[in-house]
Amino acid sequence: MGENGAGKSTLIKILSGYQKADKGSEILLHNEAYRVNNTREAIEKGIQTVYQELQVIPQASVAENIMLDKLSTRGKTGILNWHEMNRVANSYLEKIGLKIDPSIAISRLSIAQRQLVVIAKAIASEIKILLMDEPTASLTKEDAKNLFKVTAQLKQSGVLVIYVSHVLEEVLQIADKISILRDGRCVISDDAGNMDRKTIIKYMIGREEDTSTFSTVQIDKSKKVLEAKNITKQKKASNISFDLYEREILGFYGLVGAGRTDLAKILIGQDKPDSGEILINGEKAKIRSIYDAMSKYGLGYVTEDRRKDGLILSDTLKSNITITVWDRLSNWFNYVSGKKEADISWKQIEDLEIKTYGLKQIVGNLSGGNQQKVNVAKWLAADSRILIIDEPTVGVDVGAKEYFTRLIWNLAKQGKSIILISSDMPEIIKLAGRILIFSENKIVGEIDNTSKDYTAISTKIGNCISEFNI
Repeated sequence: MGENGAGKSTLIKILSGYQKADKGSEILLHNEAYRVNNTREAIEKGIQTVYQELQVIPQASVAENIMLDKLSTRGKTGILNWHEMNRVANSYLEKIGLKIDPSIAISRLSIAQRQLVVIAKAIASEIKILLMDEPTASLTKEDAKNLFKVTAQLKQSGVLVIYVSHVLEEVLQIADKISILRDGRCVISDDAGNMDRKTIIKYMIGREEDTSTFSTVQIDKSKKVLEAKNITKQKKASNISFDLYEREILGFYGLVGAGRTDLAKILIGQDKPDSGEILINGEKAKIRSIYDAMSKYGLGYVTEDRRKDGLILSDTLKSNITITVWDRLSNWFNYVSGKKEADISWKQIEDLEIKTYGLKQIVGNLSGGNQQKVNVAKWLAADSRILIIDEPTVGVDVGAKEYFTRLIWNLAKQGKSIILISSDMPEIIKLAGRILIFSENKIVGEIDNTSKDYTAISTKIGNCISEFNI
C-alpha cells in the first residue's frame, strides 16, 4: 500500500523485469539472487504480472491470448491446431471459474472477464508469483468479490500474490501481510492482523487522517450563475431543473447510472438536449460544444474518466495543462508562445503540488493522483468560473482524497461555483451545502446540508432513494 506516487507500481515493474533498479540490495527468490533483464525472463521464473492497464490483444481470441507463448500446431507444419488450442485454453478458464467460449474475440468481454483471462494466461505459464497492480480499479463490487475468490484459490494452490491497492477495505479483507511505501521507501511491513485503517493511513501519509468536516461556504442567493430549466433528453435526462449560486458547492448524488454524468455532458455541450434551456448569469446560453462552454461561459468539466476523456496520456505535462488556453496564447500566425505556456504550467504545478521532474514529462507516466491534478489544472489555467467536477477521488489513495476535498472547498472560497458529482456519501456530505438526489435520470429530492450532520444527512439520502425506488 501507499499513496499515489509512493513507488508501488515502480517496484512491481522492477520485480516483473519491465524496469531495472538503478541501485540497491539484491532481490532474492527462494534464497537465490534474482536477476532478470526483461519480462520474458521473469515469466520463465514463474513471475506473472496483471497490470492496471490490461495487456491483451483485443482482436485476438480468448484462447490466442491465453496460449500466445505456447500456440498449438499440427506437427511441424506450423499450421495452428485451433481445436487443441481452444481445449487447453478452456481448461485454464475452468480453473478460474470463467465460463466463456475460448474462440470469441477478447474485445467482446467485460473488463472483469478480460482480467480473469490475463490470470488464466498466468496460470497456463506455471505461475509461482502473481503481481497485481490495482486490479479492482475498473471493477464493480461483484466483479471484485469474484476476483478475490480466484486470488484465494491461487493462494491455496501455492501461488504467492503481491497485491498493490489503495483501497484499504479490500487489503484488510484479503491480505496476510501488509507493506506500506512512502516516498519510495518501505516504512513498515507487518502482519495484517496487527494493522487497522487508522494505522495504515498514518503510515501512508505520515500523519493522522483529517476527519474534520468543512463549514459551508457562505453564498449569496441573489447571484445565480447557472440555471437549468426543464432539461430533457431521451433516456438521459427527465425534466431536470436546478439553480447554482456563486461560491456554492452543489452536490449531485445517486447510484451509478442515475443520470448525473449524462446531465453534465448536456450542460457542457457534449450532448444536445431535446428540450429545456440553460442560463448563465441570467442570460440564455447557446452551448454547442465543450469549447463554447469554456470560451464563452467559463464552464469547465473535470471528467470522471481522466485517462480516457480528460488527458492526452502520450503528451507532455505542459501540453495537457495549457491545451485549454492555446487560443488565448496564439498570435495572428497561430504561434503559441512557449514561454507563456511554461509560465502558466509552472504556476499550476506549484499551486496544485504536482510531483514531476519537468514540463516535458509524459502525463501517462504520472501517478493516478498527479494525473487527476493535471485534469483539474487545465480548467484552472483557463480560469473557469463554473466547474463541474465528476467523481474527483475515484482511483486515488486516502492522502490524495484528502487533498482534493480541501482543494474543492478552497476553490469555492475563492469564488468558483462548483457542481460536485460523487457516489462517495462521506465526501459529498463533507463538501456540499446542498445535495440533489438523482435516480433514473431525474432529480428525486433536494437536501439542505448546512448542518453537515453525517448521520442525519445520510439517513435522509437513503430514505429519499428508497422512497423513489419503491
